[in-house]
Amino acid sequence: MDALDTFGRPLRDLRISVTDRCNFRCVYCMPKEVYGRDHHFLERRELLTFEEITRVARTFVSAGVKKIRITGGEPLVRRELELLIAQLAELDVDLTLTTKRVLDGIDAASAAGLPVKVNAVIKRGVNDEQIVPLAGFFRERGHTLRFIEYMDVGHTNGWRLDDVVPAKEIVALLDDAFGVEPAEALYRGEVAQRWRYKDGKGEVGVIASVTQPFCGDCTRARLSAEGKLFTCLFAVRGHDLRALIRGGASDEELETALRTVWGGRADRYSDLRSAATTGLDKVEMSYIGG
Repeated sequence: MDALDTFGRPLRDLRISVTDRCNFRCVYCMPKEVYGRDHHFLERRELLTFEEITRVARTFVSAGVKKIRITGGEPLVRRELELLIAQLAELDVDLTLTTKRVLDGIDAASAAGLPVKVNAVIKRGVNDEQIVPLAGFFRERGHTLRFIEYMDVGHTNGWRLDDVVPAKEIVALLDDAFGVEPAEALYRGEVAQRWRYKDGKGEVGVIASVTQPFCGDCTRARLSAEGKLFTCLFAVRGHDLRALIRGGASDEELETALRTVWGGRADRYSDLRSAATTGLDKVEMSYIGG
């Protein structure tokens, strides 16, 4: 039986952070003035082992998960990650990976025959003038680009509503430059609004979690690198699954625990976003991987 939360939302997607470390210091999720030399990253012994991750993932699949995304930090910083990928590939899920060595990584993935989607967070006054050039670059190369509204994830990126470029504005710029038309969602809970180029040259997406919240269809859970289960990207705290695993819990007890957590889920942060919520001490993007 599929796990359902208090709003009847099924558990379909699991994002697994395999490390909180990253070789970049993007202002969106890991600004270097915050993550300086004195910042404490997780010790290796604190991280879930690959076998523990696979066990948790298998339990999530039993509860209804159909898609698993490996993320970080930067997941490829985790040594021998290919061993984990091989283990997870045996599960009956759509398995994907988020990574950051941008242009070289895109070319390498494309050459290997892997489907590629590129995410770009747009911040007013920082890179909003690059919306059309970015779209043109990836359109010519046959890759799907998804523009993301600048979100108030964590509490270190200095988020202000004035810095958000609304998805509606982004789509208008794309329509003026190339001509776009809406495309239907592929599945329930798809976060990106899809737009196809009218000339048939691929598609582009926008993720409007600030101006057009989609909490009502959110089917995603997130597992941190040290085994904490978060039921919302904007959560204040997680639920410790590592303690259960290392405390000798059976597979049945582990599944019961995650079903209990998901069954009590009532998160809809973006629907409720206000001056009161944006000041909360939320989990950092670099820690949970988005």
